[in-house]
Amino acid sequence: MEITRPTSLVEALEARAEDPGADLLAGGTDLMVEVNFGHSRPEHVIALRRIAELAQIDGNRIGAGVTWARLEKSDHRALAQLARTVGSPQIRAAGTIGGNIGTASPAGDGLPWLAAVEAEIEVTSKDRGVRRLPCSEFFTGVKRNALAPDEVITAAILPENVPTNQEFAKIGQRSAMVISTVSACVVRDDDGTVRVALGSVAPTPLRATRAEALIAENPDPSEAVLAEFVRTVSAEVSPITDHRSTESYRRHAAGVLARRLLERCLAR
Repeated sequence: MEITRPTSLVEALEARAEDPGADLLAGGTDLMVEVNFGHSRPEHVIALRRIAELAQIDGNRIGAGVTWARLEKSDHRALAQLARTVGSPQIRAAGTIGGNIGTASPAGDGLPWLAAVEAEIEVTSKDRGVRRLPCSEFFTGVKRNALAPDEVITAAILPENVPTNQEFAKIGQRSAMVISTVSACVVRDDDGTVRVALGSVAPTPLRATRAEALIAENPDPSEAVLAEFVRTVSAEVSPITDHRSTESYRRHAAGVLARRLLERCLAR
């Protein structure tokens, strides 16, 4: 196996352009699992850990190489909440937000938050430069994304004004180091606008837009409206049954979890 170890983004983009089929390696918490289980046998790996540009946080720009350990201390409440749920301390010290984005797993912990705050994914290539895609365009299916063969994920770009009223939680089969059965993020703007995003309940992170509209019409929801909110979220998701959970449980849990997070936001 050939390993290229660029120390700058320019070098990484050149290596990517020369071999678009090469695997990108950041923290290795996803790729190395695939290698260890024999599911992947990369011939060429481009290691990104030495690239300082990717490990920077600059205002509303979170570099793809920023680790979960750093994001545990984020000023964004839900981002810090979800970062603390990612694996063990060792995994959080190595794993990166860019790796989470690139893997594009439906259970990716960071993806509901990115969708809820309406972040854009920044990707860069040597020949075509930088482009930004909304989450709805970047994530295209189960572990599939819109990254071109010559591109590298370089950052998550947040809107200028990210609501401070935000909550994240997930449900899993145990209380620690768990892959989510259902995850959810709810954010509430100062004008009362609510956004609800969920993970592990569809091929890509899902915005519950009908549930959002319901709360927009009822900014001070009654018990009846909250119950309808639960039913609406449960109807909007499209989960599957797998070894971690059943379709029916995921559908039920999505509504219950979204309501709990909404109530926390409403109480603040």
